[in-house]
Amino acid sequence: MIQVRTLTDGGQSPLEIARLLASFVERAERTLDLALYDINLADETESLVLGTLSAAASRGVTVRLLYNVDRRPPGKPAPPPPKTRLEEIEALPFAKRGVPGWPDLMHHKYVVRDGASVWTGSTNWTDDSWSREENVIAVVDSKAVARRFAEDFMQLWREQHVSRSGKVSSKSTDGVRVWFCPKRGSRLAHRIAHAIATAERRVRIASPVITSGPILGSLAEVVADGRVDVAGVIDNTQVNEVLLQWAANPIQTWKAPALRATLAGAPFSGKVSTPYAPGSVHDYMHAKVSVCDDTVFLGSFNLSHSGESNAENVLEFDDGALADRLARFVDDVRARYPAAVLS
Repeated sequence: MIQVRTLTDGGQSPLEIARLLASFVERAERTLDLALYDINLADETESLVLGTLSAAASRGVTVRLLYNVDRRPPGKPAPPPPKTRLEEIEALPFAKRGVPGWPDLMHHKYVVRDGASVWTGSTNWTDDSWSREENVIAVVDSKAVARRFAEDFMQLWREQHVSRSGKVSSKSTDGVRVWFCPKRGSRLAHRIAHAIATAERRVRIASPVITSGPILGSLAEVVADGRVDVAGVIDNTQVNEVLLQWAANPIQTWKAPALRATLAGAPFSGKVSTPYAPGSVHDYMHAKVSVCDDTVFLGSFNLSHSGESNAENVLEFDDGALADRLARFVDDVRARYPAAVLS
C-alpha cells in the first residue's frame, strides 16, 4: 500500500523524478487535488509535469492547485523562500488558489488522485529538490488515507488560511496514521517524542533542523541514557543559523545546550549546504524521516517548533521492512557527510 522512493544529492536526475511524477498524475480519471509549497522547474521538466497536469484537465479531470504565496517582510530570508513563479502558475488552465505563507507556511507537497491515491513526502517540485537534495517520496494507495488528505485540502481551499487547516482525525486507517499541522502540530510533536523515548533498539533521524521542544527533549534524554542505538543527519548550515538566532533570544536558553549535547553524544552527521542567497542552488539535507524501532514517521514536517504551526503532513506507520530500509537510508546519507560541527 505504501511505496517509498528516496533521493540523494546527485543520485538521480530531475527528469527521472519528473517522469515518475508524471506517471502518477497521468493515471487520473476524475480528480487531482494538489497542495504544493514550491514549484520551479526548468524547461524540460516543466513541460513534462505541468504539461501532464494540463493534459489531464483537457480530458475532463478536475484539477485544483493550492500553492504557497510568500509574503515575508524584507530582511527575513529564513526559511529559504520558495521559487514559485506566480505568473506561470496563474496561467495554468485549471483552478488554483494561493495561500498566504508568512509567518506560517503552506508547506505541503502532496497530490490526491481520484480520491484513492496520495503522492506526498518532503520533495518540492523543483529541479534542485529532485537532483541536489536528500528527500523521500511516498505514494499511498488507500481511499481511507486519501479521504484524510482531501479533508485537509478542502480546509485550505475554502479558507486559504494556514492556521485554520489540519483539523483532521489522526486515528489509524488502513494501518496508517496521517497527521496534519497546524491543528495537530503539538500532538504530532509529542507523538514523535514518545516514540523516541520508548524506543528499545534504534532511533534514526533525518531532519534539516531539530528544534521542537518535546522532540529535542526526548532525543537528548535518550542519547544521554546511552541504551538505544541513536544516529542521524542534519543540515549543518541551517542548524548553525538556528543557533545564531537562539543566541539573540534568551527565552530559548535551554535548547542550544540540549541540541549541542545531542549532536555530540550520538553519531550525527551534518551536510554543509549552500547558504541561501537569491539565485543560489538549493542543496539542503531536506529529508524528514524518523525511525523508532519499526515505527516510521515521514512527510513534510521538519522536527522544528515552527513546523508545528505550518501546514504540514506526516505519515506514521509500523512496518519492519520499510523501517529497515529507511534506517539504512538515514545511515547511507549520514555516511556521506562529516560529523556535525556546531558554531
